[in-house]
Amino acid sequence: MRIVFRHWHLFVFSVLPVLCVENVIAQAINYPAKPIRIIVPYVAGGPSDLFARAVGQLLTEAWSQPIIIDNRPGASGNVGIAAAARAPADGYTLNTVTIAFAVSPALDNKLGYDPVKDLAPISLLAIINNLLVVHPALPVRSVKELIAFATARPGQVTFASGGAGGAQHLSGELFANLANVKLTHIPYKGSAPGVVALIGGETMVGFADMVITLPHVKSGRLRALAVTGSQRSALVPDLPTIAAAGLPGYSVTAWFGLLAPAATPPDIVNRISAEIQKGFKTPLMLERFSALGADPVGGAPEQFAAFIKSEMAKWAKLVKSAGIRGE
Repeated sequence: MRIVFRHWHLFVFSVLPVLCVENVIAQAINYPAKPIRIIVPYVAGGPSDLFARAVGQLLTEAWSQPIIIDNRPGASGNVGIAAAARAPADGYTLNTVTIAFAVSPALDNKLGYDPVKDLAPISLLAIINNLLVVHPALPVRSVKELIAFATARPGQVTFASGGAGGAQHLSGELFANLANVKLTHIPYKGSAPGVVALIGGETMVGFADMVITLPHVKSGRLRALAVTGSQRSALVPDLPTIAAAGLPGYSVTAWFGLLAPAATPPDIVNRISAEIQKGFKTPLMLERFSALGADPVGGAPEQFAAFIKSEMAKWAKLVKSAGIRGE
C-alpha cells in the first residue's frame, strides 16, 4: 500500500519543533561533552581573570572537562563581552563580567551587544573591596589630606583605573564628586597595568583591586589610605572605610559574575549555577577567594539577573548626576 502525504510541508513543520526540543534536552543531558571556554574581557593577571581561573578549576574538577580561559581585553570589557554574546548558545562559551557591565549602557549606546537581551546571567561570583592607594612620593597619609591636596591642585591629581566605566573609574569619580575636587582619570587596559603604572609613578592615586594591590602595600611600593566599601576588610583591619575617614556617604564595591549567550538552554545555565554554588561552600574555594581578598557569593540565575538590573539603575543615576563620560 502506498501512502501519499498531500500536505507534507505541514507534517515537516509540525515535527521540526519536537525534534528541536528533543535536541536541546539531549544537549543538556550530555553536558558537558567537550571543553568549555570562558571569555575574560580583560588582560591576564587581573581579578576577573583570577576568578575565572578559580571557577574554571572548580568546574574541571567537577566535570573532568578542560576549561579554556580566553582573554580578550579592550573597550572596558566590551570587546570580550560582544564576542561572548555572538558565540553559539550551547553552554560551551561563557564569559565573566564586572561592575563595568552594569555601567557601560549608561556610558555608551553602541556597545555591540544588548546587555539584557543578548546574555543570560548564570551566577554572581564574588564581591571585593578596593583600596584607595597613593604613590609613596605623594605627601598624603589620610583621606582628608588627599582631599586637601587635590583641592589645592584642581585637575593635577591623576588616578589610574583598569578602564572607563569600571569599579576603579567609578570609585574615583564618586570620590571627586562627593569631595568636590577635580581629579584626572587615566584609564589602562586592565587592573594589573593600572597598578603597575601607579607603582611606576605614572599616576598618583588608585582605587585599585585589593587582589593585586595588597602585596605592593605590604612591600611599601604603595601607600594605602582606606577601603572603598561600606565595611572594613578582615585583610586590612586597621584601614578605615573612605566614608569613615572623611567622606560620608562614599561606598563602592567591585563585583564579578558569569554569563552565557542568551539562548543557552536554561537547564545548562541552571546546572552551571548549581555547580558553582556547591563548589563555593567548600573550604578550598573559600580559602582561594579569601586569598584574593574576595567573598564568594554564588546564587541562582534569577538572583543575579535582579542584581544586574538594580546595579544598572544605580550607576545610570550616578553617571548622569556626576556627568561621567566613557573614554
